[in-house]
Amino acid sequence: MDIGISTFVWVSPFSSASFDILQKAKDIGYDVIEIAVEDRELIDWEALLKTCRNLGLKVTVSGAFGMDRDISSERPEIRANGLSYIIDCLEIANELESPVFGGPLYAAVGKTRLVSEAQKRQEREWCLENLHLAVRRAEVLGVTLALEPLNRFETDMINTIDQAIALVDEVKNDRLKILLDTFHSNIEEKDIPASILKLGDRLVHIQANENDRGTPGTGHLDWLGIRDALQTIGYQGSLVIETFGAPSKELARAASIWRPLAASADELAGEGFEFLKKTFCGRAAPLSG
Repeated sequence: MDIGISTFVWVSPFSSASFDILQKAKDIGYDVIEIAVEDRELIDWEALLKTCRNLGLKVTVSGAFGMDRDISSERPEIRANGLSYIIDCLEIANELESPVFGGPLYAAVGKTRLVSEAQKRQEREWCLENLHLAVRRAEVLGVTLALEPLNRFETDMINTIDQAIALVDEVKNDRLKILLDTFHSNIEEKDIPASILKLGDRLVHIQANENDRGTPGTGHLDWLGIRDALQTIGYQGSLVIETFGAPSKELARAASIWRPLAASADELAGEGFEFLKKTFCGRAAPLSG
């Protein structure tokens, strides 16, 4: 199983000036770097692909869904911008040879309100309309959309695995599957291993985060149960640490990041890798460099 780490651990937004973290990830031993696309104009994509290839790093791509990238918004121009962003990221994922593009595709992070059932139904219809369009492009590019449930404090739309399954199954396309983030599941699911078993082959990507979004292995998550459930369903994707070492103001507000989550990003990356490698791959690889 490949072990990965998100650029969010070190920097936000990721840019060409941040390419040094690719070498850091490789030196620690990571197989995968997850590129968080906040502003595509900040990144030299050709140079990024060349650097990752030279380092032997695989790539996955994740999204940053601010309020102007909401495919279920009441405002049609925002829905259009959200769809355009998803399609742009699918193109980027294809270029970087990423098998997935993941995130809360359905709405903006931080959009939390108590709304009527009629409004919920309408927003769901707008979401479905745009997801159907997005999967058509995903089919052409050979990239899978990975829809991520978020906890109740970050979205009012898709919080649980059951809600995610219902939405994905309604689209009925193999290019739309589910991303499970163990941080969010710790809040919303009664039993994370059981949730993994329920997902089965709908599960295409894992963000392996501790219950407090700190270093994996330092909290109370049932990592052995998670490992055994993944083995049971034959999961073949990556395990990626995604936490926030230096969040932008918008990201900090949306994800409620008000304090450091570890002594340093480098420490979290190194210790988190050692834990995940030992737990999920049966051995801990020594740090190099």
